[in-house]
Amino acid sequence: MLYRPCGKTGQSLSILGFGCMRLPLTDPKKPETIDETVAARLLDIALDHGVNYVDTAYPYHAAVPFTPGQSEVFVGKYLKGARRDKVFLATKLPSWSIQTREDCDRFLNEQLVRLQTDHIDFYLVHAVMKKFWGNLQQARVFEFLDAAIKDGRIRYAGFSFHDELSLFKEAVDAYPWSFCQIQYNFMDEQYQAGRAGLEYAAGKGLGVVVMEPLRGGSLTGNIPPAIQKHWEQAATRRSPAAWAFRQVWNHPGVTLALSGMNREDHLRENLEIAATGLPNSLSEADLATLEAVRKEYRSRMKVDCTACKYCMPCPVGVNIPGCFGLLNNAAMYEDPGPARFQYGIYVGEGKASKCVECGQCAPKCPQHIPIPEKLKEVVATLE
Repeated sequence: MLYRPCGKTGQSLSILGFGCMRLPLTDPKKPETIDETVAARLLDIALDHGVNYVDTAYPYHAAVPFTPGQSEVFVGKYLKGARRDKVFLATKLPSWSIQTREDCDRFLNEQLVRLQTDHIDFYLVHAVMKKFWGNLQQARVFEFLDAAIKDGRIRYAGFSFHDELSLFKEAVDAYPWSFCQIQYNFMDEQYQAGRAGLEYAAGKGLGVVVMEPLRGGSLTGNIPPAIQKHWEQAATRRSPAAWAFRQVWNHPGVTLALSGMNREDHLRENLEIAATGLPNSLSEADLATLEAVRKEYRSRMKVDCTACKYCMPCPVGVNIPGCFGLLNNAAMYEDPGPARFQYGIYVGEGKASKCVECGQCAPKCPQHIPIPEKLKEVVATLE
């Protein structure tokens, strides 16, 4: 296992972290039914091979989204005793439920009980987004983090992010964070915080934890033949997972990449890939292969939307760029499932079905997209 320093914390973290959002289940239709025997076996293998960062969150493996889940409970049971000192434990404050300063303490104290520990090593404000950001500041979340660090309940404060680059930079500058967590992979260099945000945070001395390095499996499953051809013609032969991980680890600003490994063969493959994940280790030929694959995926987009937002604001509140971005994801990866999931969470009240075909948006589009017609396609595919 390779290790990298996490910003200014002085801690050395394994470049592969174990994410506990997608643990194996006894009933695939019930996310709360964690197969604890199999999950414990996977964590044993990971820890035995040098993984020292375990990531969970308050709602992971909940029967109902955004309610208390079973992931923290399982992780607490698993780590109780000698294992606790072998890992850096990360979990997250549910930002969508925070209205007051007292809420912050209440959730953290509950999480300490659920995790059967007296401290959280890496504590994140979960899913920083514009719709939560104001409430968090009014609830004096920064004061809470200072107090929790001072009294030892948490060691390092960070935040995970799901919004636009401008808000990401604002969040980075709002508090002396130790680290942040962003979505990043070779298809998402311009998505949300993206590469620019990664470099901004790293330049400020923050550790950078990457989520979705495989894009929820979209970059490794159901590979279109044209994409597979690029991988097979590369000078260096690698699996799709190896290409994706190596691109993330190639960036020296990345501290670690999280992976939700619920199968032993995936875990062992990822551990093997992690042994070669040095910064700046990809060749020019490697980078050219990744660019060719990126272009191939993008050629499969349904809508040539650049997210310039000239069409916004929509008078009835449709999130036009967000809708088109997720429609493109469903088409590029030939898998609408993840796009539907993200559509339900991130588009929120701005769904395409709210469109009344007023016609104000289309004349403003520099790409000349027939926006109302394409929004109907969003409804058909994602709703």
